[in-house]
Amino acid sequence: GNALKDAPGPADVAVVEEALRTVHDPEIPVNIFDLGLIYDVDRKQTGDVYITMSLTAPGCPVAGEMPGQVARAVADADGVGAVTVELVWEPAWSPDRMSEDAKMALDMGF
Repeated sequence: GNALKDAPGPADVAVVEEALRTVHDPEIPVNIFDLGLIYDVDRKQTGDVYITMSLTAPGCPVAGEMPGQVARAVADADGVGAVTVELVWEPAWSPDRMSEDAKMALDMGF
């Protein structure tokens, strides 16, 4: 009955989301997940995770660092294999991608 134990399977989505919530945009006091900067999380059977994300603006000072921060945070989570983070600018991020919690945290009643 231990045959399946060796196959890691996809990382738990809740574990990945929790890891993503530990990474914050340095200019906004809200985590990147609730800001809506994570466009896609593709969890492979191997445990590897492919993340597609954006930033609030192309000129964001952390554009060079943020993908690495995200990859490290998720890679440290239980059950996660290799993490690949792709930074995209299309579609452009806008405040309507934010969660209700993020909007409330920033007092944006729209």
